[in-house]
Amino acid sequence: MELRQLRYFVTVAEELHFGKAALRLHMTQPPLSQTIQALEQELGAPLFDRNRRGVALTPAGAALLPEARRMLAQAQALPQLVQRAASGEVGRLTLAFVSSADYSVLPPFLRAYRAAYPQVQITLQEATSDLQLDDLLHNRIDAGLLIPPLPDKARETLDYLPVLNEPLVLALPSGLPALKKKGKLQLAALPSLPLIIFPRAISPALHDAILSVFHDAGVTPQIGQEAIQMQTIVSLVSAGIGMALVPQSVSNLMRTGVEYRALSHTTPLVETGLAWRRDNTSPVLHGFLELLRKNVIC
Repeated sequence: MELRQLRYFVTVAEELHFGKAALRLHMTQPPLSQTIQALEQELGAPLFDRNRRGVALTPAGAALLPEARRMLAQAQALPQLVQRAASGEVGRLTLAFVSSADYSVLPPFLRAYRAAYPQVQITLQEATSDLQLDDLLHNRIDAGLLIPPLPDKARETLDYLPVLNEPLVLALPSGLPALKKKGKLQLAALPSLPLIIFPRAISPALHDAILSVFHDAGVTPQIGQEAIQMQTIVSLVSAGIGMALVPQSVSNLMRTGVEYRALSHTTPLVETGLAWRRDNTSPVLHGFLELLRKNVIC
C-alpha cells in the first residue's frame, strides 16, 4: 500500500465522484479508477459501491477513511518532526542531579529549558555524584549535575562545565544560646555538637571542604552521623542530632527546628557542575548545553 493510493482514495471518498476527484488530483479518470481497483484488490474488499446513481462508500471504505486521513496527516507531518528532532526541539533528556542542586541551579535551569523547549520530555533522577559518573560512563543518562572532581578514568570520556560556586554555611538546631547573637558565627564559639556530614566515599571534595573549615578554625569535629542526601542532613539537624555545614543554597530548604548561619571567616567554595559524555551527539543534549552556558551562575 502506498500513500499515493490512500490520497487518491480519500479524494474520491470526499467527492463521491471519480470525474471530480480526477480533476482535483490533476489527472485523468482511467488511471485513478485503476489505482482504486488495485487498492481494493490489495485490501481484499471493495471500498466503493459504484452504480447508476453514483458512488458511495462501502462499510469497508467507511472504516478505512478516518485511518487513511490519519496516516496521510502523519506522513505530511514527518518532515517537520524530523527537522524538529534534528534541532533538539523534540525528544528526551535524562538528567541526574545531586540533592544540593535541587535548591540552587536545577529549578532555574529547568524553567528556562522548559520555556525554550516545551516539547522535550525531561526525565529527572536524584543521585549522588559517584552514581552519576557510573551512569554517564554506561550511557544510562545524558547529563548530570554533580560535585567534582571527576576521576581520571572519567575525564577521558566526559566533558564538564562548572555552573555554581558557593560557600558553606552552618545548619544548627534552633534554640542554641549561641544563636541569640545575630549575624555570623565562629565555630570555636559554638558548643561541641556532633557533626553530620556527607561520606567521603560519596563526595570527597565536599567532605574535605567541610573538615578544612574546622581545621582552619582550630576545632576538631566529632563526626556523629553520615548521610548522602541534603534533606536527610537537615532533618537530622532539626531532630537535634547534631550540626552540619552545607552549601549555602541548601538554606533555601526551610525546616522547623533548623537555623542557618554564615561563618565569620571565609570558607572553601563548593562547586557544582554539569558532566556529559563527549561522544553524545544528541541534539536535545546540545540544546540543553547551549541554554545552560547562557545561564551559568558562576
